[in-house]
Amino acid sequence: MSRREEMVFVVDDDARVREALGELLESLGWRAVTFAVAADYVVYARPDDPACLILDVGLPGINGLEFQKQLSGDIHPPIVFLTGHDISASELVIGGGVVGILRKPVGEDDLVAAVRAAIDRDRVQRAARVELTEFERRLAALTPQEREVLPLVVSGLPNKQAATELDIDEITVEMHRSKIMQKMQATSLADLVRIAEKLQVPVIRSRR
Repeated sequence: MSRREEMVFVVDDDARVREALGELLESLGWRAVTFAVAADYVVYARPDDPACLILDVGLPGINGLEFQKQLSGDIHPPIVFLTGHDISASELVIGGGVVGILRKPVGEDDLVAAVRAAIDRDRVQRAARVELTEFERRLAALTPQEREVLPLVVSGLPNKQAATELDIDEITVEMHRSKIMQKMQATSLADLVRIAEKLQVPVIRSRR
């Protein structure tokens, strides 16, 4: 994927900063879209492409740090903060969708490194969401009985013990296990366990 297929959103109330960053980002090969206020960014119809959000800390109305907190429950690009002042560690939570911070005036090398890191993270997160959606689709294809057997299988219980847990015979458990492997498209038990962990399938301890 070329940089032209990646987007960088800039939210800064200073028109000179917006223009300068927009021109610099475009010259470096990215598509840049700039906004004066956070509300304009929120209503913008973002394309489904890897992206980065450069967010000024000192925005009017709601500042960048407060806006980040509002975004915490939503799917949005990783954030790079932009500021002309120091930000304490207690204010800036790296990891909560935040990749880092750039000081004004922004140098080209620092900008490239921060944007690259944010977009790379966004690509990884997007791939994880696509994978999870596919796993959820497979899980939905299981019958109610297969859903009961799944946690026992990924918990490592032998067929005999799983049959005892569910009060069914071993042959039925084996049939369900086979169907589960097929429907979940698991290549091995280890692969099924990995998928189950992504889906947060609970580990079952024997009650008998």
